[in-house]
Amino acid sequence: MSVDALTKAVVALRAAGAAAGLDEAAVDEEAAAFVATIAENAPRAATGWSTAFALPAATFGSAADRGRPWRDRPTTLLASLVDRSSERARAYAAALADLAGAAYGLGAESLSVLGVAGVAAAAQLRVVGGPSPSPTAGARPAVPAEVSTDAPPSATTVPADAAATAPLPTLAELLAQLDDLVGLEKVKTEVHRQAELLRIDAKRSEKGLKSPDVSRHLVFVGNPGTGKSTVARLVGGIYRALGLLSGGQVIETDRSGLVGGYLGQTAEKTSAVLVKSYGGLLFIDEAYALVGDQYGDEAIATLVKAMEDHRNELVVIVAGYPAPMERFVDANPGLASRFHLTIEFDDYSDDELVSIFQLQCSGSDFGPAESCVSALRLLLSRAPRGEGFGNARFVRNTFEAAVVRQAWRLRDVEEPTVEQLRELRADDLVDPDEPVVPPLPDTTSTQPSANPA
Repeated sequence: MSVDALTKAVVALRAAGAAAGLDEAAVDEEAAAFVATIAENAPRAATGWSTAFALPAATFGSAADRGRPWRDRPTTLLASLVDRSSERARAYAAALADLAGAAYGLGAESLSVLGVAGVAAAAQLRVVGGPSPSPTAGARPAVPAEVSTDAPPSATTVPADAAATAPLPTLAELLAQLDDLVGLEKVKTEVHRQAELLRIDAKRSEKGLKSPDVSRHLVFVGNPGTGKSTVARLVGGIYRALGLLSGGQVIETDRSGLVGGYLGQTAEKTSAVLVKSYGGLLFIDEAYALVGDQYGDEAIATLVKAMEDHRNELVVIVAGYPAPMERFVDANPGLASRFHLTIEFDDYSDDELVSIFQLQCSGSDFGPAESCVSALRLLLSRAPRGEGFGNARFVRNTFEAAVVRQAWRLRDVEEPTVEQLRELRADDLVDPDEPVVPPLPDTTSTQPSANPA
């Protein structure tokens, strides 16, 4: 595939979005992030991406970061279509799957990019109940056979025709989802305390008692891949269940989504993001990147004003590394007065990362052999643990690469058994040309923990 194929896929996505009543600019923004996160590890992909979307190649990395949640879950616009039981959701999901295939064609071919494209395409199709005829002329991406595009009904994945009648999760259900996450014990405790504080504060107001200055805004600090975005989404739902937010939607962005190319444009761009957030929660990742220049200052000033003018319909969570986030909060008196609580996200332990890997496997109908788990533990023990370590992101990338290697290992098996399609082995975790682990027996398969993550 080529830039031309990608351009055609984007045009088809716009058509599917227009038919569903979606804003074209929002579709384009989502498409750019979706493609970037799939192709980010392909050499020279940024150049083709820049041409296709008419965006600076320098913004390719930040776009990939914004789209990363969509590697294994539906995009924001697709989720909104499913939530309102739109009959156009299937067509939009199919167009996104085609877009994933086109993204694989950017830059130099890479097995790891193929794996990401396959998993991302399957995630879009899964939420609408499986594959459907594509409205585009583009080819479906090569989804590995073992990646099912069917998902059983659950609280978070419902067929489009049932979405309208599915009740919103209750406070107890959302807190239970929080508690089911792997690790993050300190984070869970703080969120529970905050929820109870806000619940009691609302009860005091109902009875005519004075209310202390309880800030709903939060600072999340920690290394990448420690669950900050996941918890932010749950907090949005928790605040809605408490009656503090009318919508509970979570809008995720970073500096590139707020800052314009010239003074004056930034205020408009930041305001547009804020408008989407009213009634819900705005999550700004790597917020410290706004500090240090007049463009970032303009975005911060616009944000502070909105937090004051719309104090009852907007919650903001900012996230990033600990020390830079201190500088961010101190950069503007309005920020310091509104962010009273900082929640620290610790790195995951090896045992927790193994549990996350097993959950990712079980969620996609894979079963890692004992040797595979042993190989993962060895990989984790040798991985440098600094700010560059991706925690759960490292594990997810390892899983996606393993899916591709497993498919390649079975290339000569014409009719693989269910057991062969499910099993991940030690040699699926590493490049066979650069073995990282000693040979281990691969004769048995184990079932991962069934606990959700």
